[in-house]
Amino acid sequence: MTRVFNFSAGPAALPESVLRQAADEMLDWHGSGMSVMEMSHRGREFISIHAEAESLLRELLAVPAGYKVLFLQGGALGENAFIPMNLLRGKTSIDFVNTGEWSKKSIKEARKYARANVVASAAETGFDRVPARDTWQLDPDAAYVHICSNETIGGVEYHWTPDTAGVPLVADMSSNLLSRPVDVSKYALIYGGAQKNIGPAGLTIVIVREDLLGQALPITPSVFDFKEQADNDSMLNTPPTYAIYMAGLVFNWIKAQGGLVAMEAHNRQKAALLYDFLDASKFFSSPVARADRSLMNVPFKLRDESLDAEFLKGAQARGMLQLKGHRSVGGMRASIYNAMPIEGVQALVAYLKEFEARHG
Repeated sequence: MTRVFNFSAGPAALPESVLRQAADEMLDWHGSGMSVMEMSHRGREFISIHAEAESLLRELLAVPAGYKVLFLQGGALGENAFIPMNLLRGKTSIDFVNTGEWSKKSIKEARKYARANVVASAAETGFDRVPARDTWQLDPDAAYVHICSNETIGGVEYHWTPDTAGVPLVADMSSNLLSRPVDVSKYALIYGGAQKNIGPAGLTIVIVREDLLGQALPITPSVFDFKEQADNDSMLNTPPTYAIYMAGLVFNWIKAQGGLVAMEAHNRQKAALLYDFLDASKFFSSPVARADRSLMNVPFKLRDESLDAEFLKGAQARGMLQLKGHRSVGGMRASIYNAMPIEGVQALVAYLKEFEARHG
């Protein structure tokens, strides 16, 4: 069997050892005689899987006391609705920092429930950076401030935690959660879909400060009321059981690699290898301001866009897939999440050099 280098933005590559363990346990999990897919979410077997996954996530992120960890469904797009339903708490406005496509989706959805104030935006520079903190026009009466910590499409990432002057900070961390250490205590709520660094699509992580719970809008469905889910250990309804199991395997894998400090070092090494080449190239270029470049998603462009199709065909022939950029921005994009080995980035850079030598 030949494994490719999968540069997909998500669903994304998973660690090979995790996939092999899941395959070994597919028919019989730990002598239970059942697949995890077949287990009752109320049974002792799955409850132990769920408890271990939550414990490992808390350990990896050093989640402080006073925070609930929820394993939900609906993806980050769903959370764009569920978060205002839960966190408005009688207030009428939310502050947003607009850094690209995923920020815009969050803003659009929130406007169904509250006034969405865009307090800073990178639109004027083509969403190539995070707006400087001193340009933000925050409202002290806003329910919360929302950021997207890593824009998967545009390749822009926060490498700092904003000070929001006491207003609760909410972050969509779908595409960089568990890629590096995070001071959870600086956030009121962190959320993200699992399909980048955590596991298969279907699971959504929410880490929320307990004092913010219990004031959901009356229209909030019970399964998306964070207080109800927290009171029921994320099992008010049937959770995405297999995705939680897979996430637990990934959490164990991250711990075995040395935790999030080691993950960050690994990710910085990969990103530096690719960005250093792009900066030295006269044929390829990176459109993102250097200080705000994502360690997870690296967009780049060919000087001659008429060669895009040939570039992608050659990459596929060399076992490198999903390098085409998002349709909204074009170009190329290499997503190099935790599970992407350094060998994958080395292979990509070697191909970039070869392609430039032939066409540059």
